[in-house]
Amino acid sequence: MTEARIVDPDINVIGIDHNLAATEHPNRPDPGVPVDGLTFGIAVMTKTAPHGGERHPDGDEVLYVVDGRARLIFTDDPLPDVDLQPGAVVIVPKGLWHRVEILEPCHIVYLTPGPNGEVRPRDLRRIKP
Repeated sequence: MTEARIVDPDINVIGIDHNLAATEHPNRPDPGVPVDGLTFGIAVMTKTAPHGGERHPDGDEVLYVVDGRARLIFTDDPLPDVDLQPGAVVIVPKGLWHRVEILEPCHIVYLTPGPNGEVRPRDLRRIKP
């Protein structure tokens, strides 16, 4: 018989495979553990990540801001920045380079497609002011 499991989001994220089975994976900074399916987790962010952006070629990413304030910046596209406050839900379109700039410490729930996510080093020439 299968039992319910309590997961500590500070330690693990949840990988949801294409059969909708959930498994635990170590919670680590970008790049996270690649999951062939979706990764569900909670990011506790006190400062902007040191990378120059990320993208998810496998599908759209969903972000939900529990508390704090942040700005979603599309680094290579002329899309406008999106200010995020508690209760905001945003869908980041498949394949677009983006980064989250922290304006106030945040808890952000994310659902990220994988396994082919990319993270690039910070390059100040490519980052919008």
